[in-house]
Amino acid sequence: MTKTYDYVVIGAGSAGCIVANRLGATGASVLVIEAGGSDRHFWARLPVGYFKMIYNPRFARVFDTEPSEGTAGRNVQWPRGRIVGGSSTINGLIYIRGQHADFDDWESLGATGWSFDDCLPYFKSLESNAAGANRLRGGDGPLGADELRLRHPACEAWLDAAQQWGLPRNPDFNGESAFGAGRYQLSIKGHWRSSSARAFLYPALRGGNVSLITGALVERVILEGERATGVSYIKNGNRQQVSAGKVILSAGALQSPQLLQLSGVGPAGVLEAAGVQVMVDSPQVGGNLQDHYQMRYMVHMNDNLSLNRATRNYLSLFGMGLQWLFTARGPLTVGAGQVGAAICTRYAQGDRPDVQLLVMPLSVDRPGATLHDFPGFTGAIWQCHPSSRGNLQIVSNDPTQQPKIQPNYLQEEIDRKVIVEGVKAMREICAQPAFRPLWSKELQPGAGEQTDEQILQSVTASAGTVFHPVGTCRMGRDDAAVVDPELRVRGVDGLYVVDASVMPKITSANTNAPTLMIGEKGSAHILAHR
Repeated sequence: MTKTYDYVVIGAGSAGCIVANRLGATGASVLVIEAGGSDRHFWARLPVGYFKMIYNPRFARVFDTEPSEGTAGRNVQWPRGRIVGGSSTINGLIYIRGQHADFDDWESLGATGWSFDDCLPYFKSLESNAAGANRLRGGDGPLGADELRLRHPACEAWLDAAQQWGLPRNPDFNGESAFGAGRYQLSIKGHWRSSSARAFLYPALRGGNVSLITGALVERVILEGERATGVSYIKNGNRQQVSAGKVILSAGALQSPQLLQLSGVGPAGVLEAAGVQVMVDSPQVGGNLQDHYQMRYMVHMNDNLSLNRATRNYLSLFGMGLQWLFTARGPLTVGAGQVGAAICTRYAQGDRPDVQLLVMPLSVDRPGATLHDFPGFTGAIWQCHPSSRGNLQIVSNDPTQQPKIQPNYLQEEIDRKVIVEGVKAMREICAQPAFRPLWSKELQPGAGEQTDEQILQSVTASAGTVFHPVGTCRMGRDDAAVVDPELRVRGVDGLYVVDASVMPKITSANTNAPTLMIGEKGSAHILAHR
């Protein structure tokens, strides 16, 4: 052991940066270990830069999932941020907490103290909303949250169509209710993306007691008996170790369970097959895996409203740059969704939305690819509360080898029924008078796909991730839970998990804001244990 720290945080991602900040504010010595490199890159700061980064191996580690019936035998790629700031540096910027009942669900599943009322103070303390503080919003936190800065006419027409379909206008998806149609808020401050690194980690590093190591791959947490005492990592081909009073895993929903398993904490049979000594037989490490499975709806626009055409015109691009430079508005500030809706299908429980929609005035095969050469418009549909559960298992004791990831998309019949209803709802909204004159042809799933069976076949053949894996280190009161409600790993003293992997159940919409909140609330729990 070459050096000792009060705390070692594994992962400079969405939650880890907050943990480092809050622990460091006490004067404690904190080391943050990040496998990726610096975020000092223009695309990492420009809001629309996610489009260039999310599948780029320089900024992301792209995992392959296992094929399954729900993907028609396809592998689905899951990129995760491998950069300072983690996925908060490469994500689509949508800042949405989810339905209030999502967190009440957590409490009912055994996550005592994680109801919405319990979580709200932590949401508020991390956020600086451009509209100012109110009962539900924070006004002076480090992380910027702002209203949509591009009022695109096609998106505004879609919102009108959603109202014609029967949805109320929702002025704030982070307000009293998620139901209805409205504009998404984005994690932006001034001209730039407001990542967890920029909001939390860099201010903490200036204090002198928080340190950051980049380009360092953690291979395991060092356990001595029933206590975590340090971390072993590889940097520049050399194995190094540090000792710690406490170790916090914030490596994300894929690599936190992977590291627990590599450290000997996980399902005994999986660990033994991978050549890892079993320290704690914890069968649910890597289980309870959830993700939102996204189907795209695409139409061919009648005119040049689509950004597909505008991005092929150098004068238009120049104008976009000037608009961003002088007003911090326009297409260079867009996120992965401009406007959208939370709707109730016939399978919804009461008035709680079970499908999330979002739309964009462009079309592309996937982020990072060239926009289509026709004027496209894209909608995305996903189920808010999937019942299907997957799992993650290491296949060797080599930390560089990705684990086996099986999402089990659409394994449960209710998931298949709800996603089909969501596609039909998007189709009906786009056929309303406010939007129908703007497009000429349905490209995906295609006008010929009308029956439920045809729509489902199109979904399994073409749907993909919304980049929201969670749940693999479930928190709860029961003995099978991986961590307790204060995020302590069961069976190991001095070891915590603080990231999206602790969610007992996936939130209904984009998962970054709740992950940030987990970082904020998790820090408070760790500090209470001093």
